Amino acid sequence: MGEWAAVLVVALAVALAVRAFVVQTFYIPSPSMEPTLMVGDRILVDKLSYHLHGVHRGDIIVFSRPPGERASSNVQDLVKRVVGLPDETIWSSDGNVFVQGPDTKNKVIEVPEPVPGTQLGPPITRQTLGPNQYFVMGDNRTNSDDSRFFGPISGNLIVGKVVMRIWPITAMRFF
Repeated sequence: MGEWAAVLVVALAVALAVRAFVVQTFYIPSPSMEPTLMVGDRILVDKLSYHLHGVHRGDIIVFSRPPGERASSNVQDLVKRVVGLPDETIWSSDGNVFVQGPDTKNKVIEVPEPVPGTQLGPPITRQTLGPNQYFVMGDNRTNSDDSRFFGPISGNLIVGKVVMRIWPITAMRFF
């Protein structure tokens, strides 16, 4: 009996370590990432990847709720798409999003819509991100509380990269 208890304790410790440091599942509570992620979807988040490489424009990330974010108090983590990277200048004009900075070789580039035909919603005032700041937006840009409202997020708030939708099974997908 003692041997089984030891196996169970080790299995539980490994499961907790994996959840804390490697991968974790999250639930999508709002329509801010539609149609990419729908309300009720479950996602798998890689918590190690950004320790091995940098964050890229277009990545879908989970991050801890930043100061100034207006979601209900029971929401602790948010899911958005990375649009602006550290040290870039970002703004919008005529419904289009533009960035300029070190990663763009100082050319102005237009950030494509996450879903063709989506509208920008509230504009982005011209701003330059700091060395560890990211500008994030929901794919449902007309219905997303994002960096346009609470400002850029610190890289320290990033939990990890969304790698897969695991629920519903019929909509399973890698990102």
